[in-house]
Amino acid sequence: MRLLRTLVISDVHSNLDALDAVLADAETRDAGGRVFCLGDIVGYNAQPREVIARLRELGAICVAGNHDLAAAGLIGVEEFNAVAAEAALWSGEQLGDDERAYLAGLPLTQVVDDATLVHGSLRDPVWEYLLDRFAAEAQFALQQTRVGFVGHSHIPFAAVDTPGGGTPRPMLDGTRLALSRDRAIVNPGSVGQPRDGDPRASYAVYDDGTQTITWHRVAYDVAAAQRRVREAGLPEVLALRLARGR
Repeated sequence: MRLLRTLVISDVHSNLDALDAVLADAETRDAGGRVFCLGDIVGYNAQPREVIARLRELGAICVAGNHDLAAAGLIGVEEFNAVAAEAALWSGEQLGDDERAYLAGLPLTQVVDDATLVHGSLRDPVWEYLLDRFAAEAQFALQQTRVGFVGHSHIPFAAVDTPGGGTPRPMLDGTRLALSRDRAIVNPGSVGQPRDGDPRASYAVYDDGTQTITWHRVAYDVAAAQRRVREAGLPEVLALRLARGR
């Protein structure tokens, strides 16, 4: 039986240039036969329809993020900052009925084998930023699987449920986490809008064979993504931040 490597991505945010670079890089690592996507497929960048189409082609197992729900018209944008709200509403305007229905049909959580998928946290799937020990402890209290994959913060990290532990630790390019009996929470970082000071797209590979999770960064054509943002008439700050990784 062939062992399975799962590509884990999050926060693509309508950035097809970054997503395609991740998919190409993951293929060189024999990953991508199965794809977990942790939400915020759309928002911020300029190709929401194209990103949705690519993920559907891949048969990606996805959960909904707050930007997806806003673009689908299921939640308002009152909790968004002004720039995020403008981009979320713009994204929704670009979608056809089928694409809107796809986003609206995404679950808030999914369990696949021994992994739980959620955008924010199990305590608050849509809005919570899981960034500290207290949020991690709340997640572990609800998490029934060995691994919990989360997104939303755009920060690659891991937290392990050990006595006195549980604090999320940043994960750099090439860092590998060996899974044990202790449960873990994993954020693969953001594909389409990294916020840890590294503008390269971030993703993780979950290897069932070696029982490891490895983080990877890949450069992509930032200038092309910036040009698309500007041509779409989206706020300039959204183009600028792609080069800053913030």
